[in-house]
Amino acid sequence: MSSAHDSSPLVRPYALTRGRTRARYQLPIEALVSTTDNGRSRLPGREPEHQRICELCVELKSVAEVAALMRMPLGVVRVLLGDMSDAGLVTIQQPGETDSGQPNLALLERVLIGLRNL
Repeated sequence: MSSAHDSSPLVRPYALTRGRTRARYQLPIEALVSTTDNGRSRLPGREPEHQRICELCVELKSVAEVAALMRMPLGVVRVLLGDMSDAGLVTIQQPGETDSGQPNLALLERVLIGLRNL
């Protein structure tokens, strides 16, 4: 027999973030997250949530996708991802940026075409 408590997390979200409610920097829901080589290595002592996020983000995921797949509040995932980025476990690509840090030319062209069509 299954109860409603079976699917609840063992650790409350505020405990995972040590009471923090905001990440150190802005993480839009559409920002893309990928696991670094450091994040791919399984190190003893890593937080289980960090390990799970590293496994999920071997393939590129958005911040919103990570939150949904982790079944955690978006704010909690943002804090965790900020910590993981600082630790070198994941890289976060802001929307509209390329790897070189320049705006995505294709995106800018689509926006320009859309504005002209208004």
